[in-house]
Amino acid sequence: MKTSDFDYKLPEGLIAQSPVEPRDQSRMLVYRRTDRSVEHLRFFDLPRFLRPGDALVLNETRVLPARLLGLKEETGIPVELLLLKQREKDVWEVLARPGRRLKPGSVCVFGEGRLRAQILSETESGGRMVRFDYQGLFETMLDTLGHMPLPPYIRTQLTDNNRYQTVYARQDGSAAAPTAGLHFTPELLERIQAMGVQIVPVLLHVGLGTFRPVQAEDVHNHTMHSEYYEVTQEAADSINQTRSAGGRRVCVGTTSVRVLETVAQQDGTIRPGSGDTRLFLVPGKAFHATDALITNFHLPQSTLLMLVSAFMGREEALRVYEEAIRERYRFFSFGDCMLIL
Repeated sequence: MKTSDFDYKLPEGLIAQSPVEPRDQSRMLVYRRTDRSVEHLRFFDLPRFLRPGDALVLNETRVLPARLLGLKEETGIPVELLLLKQREKDVWEVLARPGRRLKPGSVCVFGEGRLRAQILSETESGGRMVRFDYQGLFETMLDTLGHMPLPPYIRTQLTDNNRYQTVYARQDGSAAAPTAGLHFTPELLERIQAMGVQIVPVLLHVGLGTFRPVQAEDVHNHTMHSEYYEVTQEAADSINQTRSAGGRRVCVGTTSVRVLETVAQQDGTIRPGSGDTRLFLVPGKAFHATDALITNFHLPQSTLLMLVSAFMGREEALRVYEEAIRERYRFFSFGDCMLIL
């Protein structure tokens, strides 16, 4: 299976540059796998497709202001670090630009020297390991000096950083938002819960896997970067009870899918746990714990589009994407979404 098999042509004007207000006013394409039908609605219509006894599985990660803009101390050239994962106290894995100028031993300074980063080594994936030096709390430094790490295709600036956070974000650690969750409002979640749908939080800190393009010609030769996940005993019990009672496990976003499928056994039972996952779902891979999926429209040839194609079929995914383009849906992080039943 080739990476080019997951390509499609998207008019640039359909790349959303800002979020819809209110959040739940975004459009929602509903696709039923049973009869391959398509319906065009709004996200606030989601409760129509949920049933008492279902479980809505959310990724409660919170995006760090992980983009640092500064200077290389030795030469004064502009540099950028994007924090991906904390490896030990004050040591982080980052993406660094310009990479060719930031060799081990280089020092970057931010906020007129209030925060310093020494390049320790290069990583296998092309990033850098850095050690930070500062006074006070690192979280305070990030809040003061960091910027929200918006994807490069978004060229506008946010006036409210919370708009790149889900309303249920709880645990700091992501370098990007789990964007399918951006459509929820507190009021919509209350309506869903009042229906008898369980709201079940899990955790996956979004890292390099989101930014890294698939460069291998054969998709099976692509290696996912590891990302930290966590499923509590309480969450596992709730999801297993849902399954035992005949309810559906409705995943909000591809990150929630990857968490459940990482910890799912062959019979669909979820076990609690935490650690790093490299799970890469492509057509031909089985889903053991995902019954329905809410997801945004993803970049061509991306691992996210491959996961969606694995869930609904590659040809159907590309067909539905073409219909979304004809209907002028908004794509990518701040765009509209699809409910796959």
